[in-house]
Amino acid sequence: MFKNHPKGLLAAALANMGERFGFYTMMAILVLFLQAKFGLSDTNAGLIYSVFYFSIYILAFVGGLIADRTRNYKGTILIGLIVMSIGYFILAFPTPTPVPNQTLFLILSCIGLFTIAFGNGLFKGNLQALVGQMYDNPTFGKMRDSGFSLFYMFINVGALFAPIAAVAMRNGFLSSRGFEYNSSLPDLCHAYLRGDITPEAQEKFATLASEVTTAGQVTDLTAFANSYLNVFTTGFHYAFGIAIIAMAISVVIYLVNKKTFPDPASKVKARAGDAPTIEMDVKEVKQRLYALLAVFAVVIFFWFSFHQNGLTLTYFAKDYTDLSGIRINLGFTVIQGAEIFQSINPIFIVLLTPIIMAIFGWLRAKGNEPSTPKKIAIGMFIAALAYFVMTIGSMNLPNKSEVDAMGGLTDMQRVSPMLLIGTYFILTVAELFISPLGISFVSKVAPPQYQGVMQGGWLGATAVGNQLLFIGAILYTSVPLWLTWTVFVVACLISMFTMIFMLKWLERVAK
Repeated sequence: MFKNHPKGLLAAALANMGERFGFYTMMAILVLFLQAKFGLSDTNAGLIYSVFYFSIYILAFVGGLIADRTRNYKGTILIGLIVMSIGYFILAFPTPTPVPNQTLFLILSCIGLFTIAFGNGLFKGNLQALVGQMYDNPTFGKMRDSGFSLFYMFINVGALFAPIAAVAMRNGFLSSRGFEYNSSLPDLCHAYLRGDITPEAQEKFATLASEVTTAGQVTDLTAFANSYLNVFTTGFHYAFGIAIIAMAISVVIYLVNKKTFPDPASKVKARAGDAPTIEMDVKEVKQRLYALLAVFAVVIFFWFSFHQNGLTLTYFAKDYTDLSGIRINLGFTVIQGAEIFQSINPIFIVLLTPIIMAIFGWLRAKGNEPSTPKKIAIGMFIAALAYFVMTIGSMNLPNKSEVDAMGGLTDMQRVSPMLLIGTYFILTVAELFISPLGISFVSKVAPPQYQGVMQGGWLGATAVGNQLLFIGAILYTSVPLWLTWTVFVVACLISMFTMIFMLKWLERVAK
């Protein structure tokens, strides 16, 4: 698989895989943790989620600036790994729930999230730039797209197991304290303690409380609500601890293989006396930067839609999807929960990456491989198809406000998991046409002196799309579900047509 690729690619991919395992452990549970811990509404939890996701990617721009100025890519990456570990430790430290002071503990959680975001900014874009440097060698240049696809696949090997590990930890801790998992209970517990629960929802709450308690009939709902929430969120805290272990492994892999990675600073110094290899005509530099900025603007709409997988699609899994059939009993714990769907996307990435790479390789051999900008445009159309499937599948479902008033849907009222699985399958194909190839496009087009900052720019565009994620949370709670998904269909189609309009110019600049 790694034949004809630089030797450092596998080491970089493995280091990134460990870091991504930790990251996606957190992302699988973050929005549900915020709701269970603090009783936040879908909109408020979505706002924090979108700001955090924005910070992760916009700080990659800062990380790119730091690395470009210092020319110390390797050191910046290592510091990023350490800073992220500190952030995970802040979140992993268990605190009581319901919280005695919501403002204070929410601020502490946000400090932990910001620390993770800053560390990620130092790490993510610069490692991608470092991988891009490996393909500046003409020997490997034609393998750049497939190299980034392999790198991206290894990211998702870590992301595949992360949600499963998080759910196993949370549910295992519930089981150890005499409780079973139920996706509706955290919201019902908070509503009961606040005193704004409807009579219909309270009746359902009392029924569920007895069903999930192995000790038998529950007579004191207040005591149950307090106890269930505390155990539920403590399991989440320990799940964040898994991320710390993953980060430690990533640091070890990185340090052991550090010498195999290229050194951009040394490369620039070595070429200092050979101006034609490191300098470009000012006009060409401007054209390349304009092309990159144009692509950055377009992909904002894609990321606004795609990263709903951790927000509104996770809400949909919790509120509307039948989870009873997705249950694996391991004896010491049960793998069941809305978070499990966060593993679907990386599973498909790992399975589909070799297939799509083989298709592109076959087309390359025949001289018919689409250009990278054309692949991105195709990916936008495929993403629109994914949300069209969600639109059709949600036509007859009640609004979120109706579901809350009922205290949640029964399993019979929920939709098959296949709706989300099918959607994630289509979104994964779209992602493989856009994300790894977009990174490859940036590494190819960016002028040498702007490699780090342009990788940060790609992630900065992702940040803007992520900042808009909260719009999805607002739509989810205020308009019919089918209309929420239609907005994402339109966003992806706008991106596709814009890319088609710019296609010839982008292809010319990328030559």
